[in-house]
Amino acid sequence: MDDAFSFLPPGGQTGAEIRARDWSGTSVGPPERWPQSLRSALSLMLSCPTAMFLAWGPDLLCFYNDAYRPILGYRLPTALGHPFREVWASIWDEIGPLVDATLAGQSQTLTDVMLDLSREGRPEQGWWSFTYSPVYDEAGAVSGLFCVTAETTARVLGERRLRESEDHFRHTVELNPQVPWTCDPDGNIISYSNRWLELTGQAPGEPDGSGWAKSLHPDDVPWTMTVFASCLASGEPVDVNYRIRIAHTGEYRWMRARARARRNEGGAIVRWYGVVEDIHDRKLAEDRLQEMNATLERRVADALAQRKLWADVFETTDALVAALDPDYRVLAVNRAYADEFESIYGVPIAAGDNLLDRLEAHPDHREAARAVWSRALGGEEFTLVETFGDPERKRPAYELRFTTLRDAEGRRIGAFQYAQDVTERLRSQEQLARAEEALRHAQKMEAVGQLTGGVAHDFNNLLTIIRSSVEFLRRPNLPEERRSRYLEAVSDTVDRAARLTSQLLSFARRQPLKPEVFDLGERLRGVADMLNAVTGARIRIVAELPDTPCHVRVDPSQFETALVNLAVNARDAVEGEGTLTLRLTCGAAMPSIRGHAGAAGPFAAISVADDGSGIAPEHLSRIFEPFYTTKEVGKGTGLGLSQVIGFAKQSGGDIDVASRVGRGTTFTLYLPHVEPPEPEIRPEDEASEAPVEERSLCVLVVEDNLDVGRFCTQLLEDLGHSIVWAHNAEAALAEFERVPFRFDAVFSDVVMPGMGGVELARRLKADHPNLPVILTTGYSDVLAQDDAHGFELVRKPYSAEQVARALRTVLTRRRPSASIRRAPGL
Repeated sequence: MDDAFSFLPPGGQTGAEIRARDWSGTSVGPPERWPQSLRSALSLMLSCPTAMFLAWGPDLLCFYNDAYRPILGYRLPTALGHPFREVWASIWDEIGPLVDATLAGQSQTLTDVMLDLSREGRPEQGWWSFTYSPVYDEAGAVSGLFCVTAETTARVLGERRLRESEDHFRHTVELNPQVPWTCDPDGNIISYSNRWLELTGQAPGEPDGSGWAKSLHPDDVPWTMTVFASCLASGEPVDVNYRIRIAHTGEYRWMRARARARRNEGGAIVRWYGVVEDIHDRKLAEDRLQEMNATLERRVADALAQRKLWADVFETTDALVAALDPDYRVLAVNRAYADEFESIYGVPIAAGDNLLDRLEAHPDHREAARAVWSRALGGEEFTLVETFGDPERKRPAYELRFTTLRDAEGRRIGAFQYAQDVTERLRSQEQLARAEEALRHAQKMEAVGQLTGGVAHDFNNLLTIIRSSVEFLRRPNLPEERRSRYLEAVSDTVDRAARLTSQLLSFARRQPLKPEVFDLGERLRGVADMLNAVTGARIRIVAELPDTPCHVRVDPSQFETALVNLAVNARDAVEGEGTLTLRLTCGAAMPSIRGHAGAAGPFAAISVADDGSGIAPEHLSRIFEPFYTTKEVGKGTGLGLSQVIGFAKQSGGDIDVASRVGRGTTFTLYLPHVEPPEPEIRPEDEASEAPVEERSLCVLVVEDNLDVGRFCTQLLEDLGHSIVWAHNAEAALAEFERVPFRFDAVFSDVVMPGMGGVELARRLKADHPNLPVILTTGYSDVLAQDDAHGFELVRKPYSAEQVARALRTVLTRRRPSASIRRAPGL
């Protein structure tokens, strides 16, 4: 009997419900009479993983796919085959006009629409994006509407929270007495607080770009812009003083502008963050200090014999001023210094006193004063900041400046200290630091959100396939053909999940590598043939390779994966037709890449060039980020280039990219060049020896995870081996001490509580040199940093064949040579 629903794709809960329903009493009639247009629309919709629904016929009967089912909520039991208006009666006022316009032949697209869907029978606000399209029958008339929908609630609420966070940060910036500002890598001002407008009288937008310089004193503009341009070019922090005109007084005040560059992961500058602070009063005080110091130097020679100094010189400032001779005797102090000293130590100080004697009751402070003044009295001029933790102090923080005192003949006669209260300045710096930290945290959370969102999206897709397949495999009456199909789907999906985690670990430089020394030219000749299958017949592959060998020490599997990822990018860039050029240069130096210093090398440089569409400049700085892609949905995961840069960095190299829009792109992979390996000498008898005979082994399994341990022991028993299971490394060593030489091999996890698998393997090797040890892990920081551990490695998730192959490999390596077996007396 013919299947009336043969046009429906196999599998799926909704497909099963469509088959089970009696359609004779509906307006669409039995499926044998359904038009081809309805059949095609249903087949397309049920095969798509995106949430969709179809409303068909004069009653607009409701059809949908599995992805749409959760959206229906409590309506699900009464939705299939019922009029669309009845199904969504609660929001018909909002979507009714969309339906009418679509049935009139007009496609409709709405983004972030707020609806009360009441999916659980109670009011529920959510945001959605819809695309309504008319569906035409064979006569060209509109017979229904087709809708692709996606919930955007999480994004809308996330953007709302981000706006609130930005508003909070903006208010924090505006309350800062300093002037925070930012500029782009070329020095164009792009943001600033309103404090700048209040000070200068400039209008909003006027300081943008280089407009801020209009507020500077004309004499200060040339050297200010020179310092600014020099810092932009070198990446060094900006620190420059200049005068600006204050709007409400018309006077000029001294300002200090400082800024530091923020760089991306590649080291390129993406933005400058700075602050402008008012230093006018301090600048004037410094000028007065210089004048005072000059006066003091001129007059100190006459005053030394009488020990009588004119304190009135020092009383022109409220800073703390003192001068000592080489024997730590006070030459002069001002009233501010004397008052502060007495308030701290309870004793007065005046000209003629010995500073160290006055501090005798405070030995810690005495030694600290000796240390700092000895530097100044020795001729060193310096500045330091001293802070005090006591909140009751009148002045919790000082900036101490020490200057040499000389007589009229230029001889050094002592040292001069100028202490200024910088408490408010330090508080402003702390506020700016907190604001900068808040901004860095927000940027970090944005990057984490992108990464976790990408991982969740891809893994949920894979888990959907596995879960659906397992549900069908549980059916006792499932045909064998479909059972095989679902088993293959589960196996393929596990492989895809393993590749996904491998790419993420490769980007993070945490992928356990198995490096080998090989000739790049020979490997590239072999890979070129494989790339033909990846790129297609319409793309010509040209290999420009040297005749001389060029050896590197890298993981060959990861290297080939990187080349395939670069080739796939090139294939997509040329849109299926063009030229892909592989070029190898040996002994090259590695240039500076993304702001990182270059290296003399030598390096092997492998270039993959295409003549495709190129990469826009605004995308170049982000192409190596995980899950970042400019391709259409479904055309790429955004992990290919992440794997390439992670592999390159972990192997001691890097990758550079050069691109011109419309002219093509060249990726250049740099890997450290090494000397060729020593030829392996093997006896002729051993080289021709037959493979190791399969036999039952006694294997010690070391695994702390109970589920994985049960699975592994069952797997090895099914392979015909006897098993002893230890739950950690310490228990495994105890098994060896109890019955030495009992085991033929060890199969151990790497990451375990207490002693790890690598340390266990090394201890076993020290006591049992010929014992084969196989390590297994899904991720290990130890293996990612040390690829020279020397043990066979099986990556999780593993198959029975991979474990069996690893056992054969280690047993072959353990086999004694032919010369030893033929030794007399054995």
